[in-house]
Amino acid sequence: MDTSFSAEDLAFRDEVREFFATAYDPELDARLNNPDPSVFPAAIVDWQKRLHDRGWIAPGWPEAVGGTGWTATQSFIFETERAAHGIRDVLPFGLKMVGPVIYTFGTDEQKERFLPKILASDEWWCQGYSEPGSGSDLASLKTRAVRDGDDYIINGAKIWTSYAQFADWIFCLVRTSTEGKKQEGISFLLIDMKTPGIKVNPIVSIDDHHSLNEVEFNNVRVPVANRIGEENKGWTYAKALLAHERTAIAEVADTKRWVQMVKDYATTEVNGGKRLIDDPLFQKRISDVEIELMALEFTELRVLASVAKGGAPGAESSLLKIKGTELQQASQELLMDLAAHYQGVRPGAPEAEVLGHEFGSKAFKKYMYGRASTIYGGSNEVQRNIIAKAVLGL
Repeated sequence: MDTSFSAEDLAFRDEVREFFATAYDPELDARLNNPDPSVFPAAIVDWQKRLHDRGWIAPGWPEAVGGTGWTATQSFIFETERAAHGIRDVLPFGLKMVGPVIYTFGTDEQKERFLPKILASDEWWCQGYSEPGSGSDLASLKTRAVRDGDDYIINGAKIWTSYAQFADWIFCLVRTSTEGKKQEGISFLLIDMKTPGIKVNPIVSIDDHHSLNEVEFNNVRVPVANRIGEENKGWTYAKALLAHERTAIAEVADTKRWVQMVKDYATTEVNGGKRLIDDPLFQKRISDVEIELMALEFTELRVLASVAKGGAPGAESSLLKIKGTELQQASQELLMDLAAHYQGVRPGAPEAEVLGHEFGSKAFKKYMYGRASTIYGGSNEVQRNIIAKAVLGL
């Protein structure tokens, strides 16, 4: 694998930097980082539409269905520059999860109906996988879909559903059969969130933020035409989606930015009369994270190269998910240690009520919510089982 940048790659990097410098203005940044939950939805859609207008909204999609046609190196450059500029990633549920499932397994009618609106951010998607009694053991899900003519009748509940309160559509795994192995009775449905019988219950997470929800289905009628692929074959499509999700969860470029923030703050933070950045033990902790990040970055490049050639993320996505989330937590712990006794704000207090360091609140919230990263998207224990089976043959 050639990891050096060509003259064309460097020219592309300059183009990306210029775009971010002009399209991502301070006013948009303020809206995207506004703690008021009513501000965020319009702001993220605004940013995604700017990317769409530039033709850069879907780097991972094939060019034939609206993707960029970038090389793996160009995708890597784009993500690296995005994170370096402190720009949050796009919402993954439409663009990085259900979109690839639709263009890979969907009918022509489904592609025509859904893909343009996903690309244009005209419809907001959420994910209906985990259930109150089915988390890491996803195949044990119990939400039922009973056939009634040209419709399914859905009853059950999904949980930890990010941004369901804003979503127009939800993609769901539902049980259409109880016969055979539990993985063989699952189907993949696209459900309009405005359908009668759907109720969204908010879940406020430990960082005092409302992004998670429980979604209840009470005799919800969904057209059979909204099923992806064959009935009872949804597990196949779900696994393809999860591979894309786990690759994205690694967030290598974003973690690199957080480590750089730790180094910047450590140049001014003093402990025992000297800067923390000059403390040998703290230097070693930072170096350990940076070395592992570099190794993970090369793994990510190999996956991107495979996808660019028409492949799909395999067991490598599990490796990326494990190491990526562990390094996210390591960088969050470093920032918490920097904040020391001033690690946050009183629960429920206004954002402005910061104690001590200006980054204390940020450190606290990232650390608290980050505890979940090794669980969501398939717990890291489950990922190790996948690697043992798919790679080691155990």
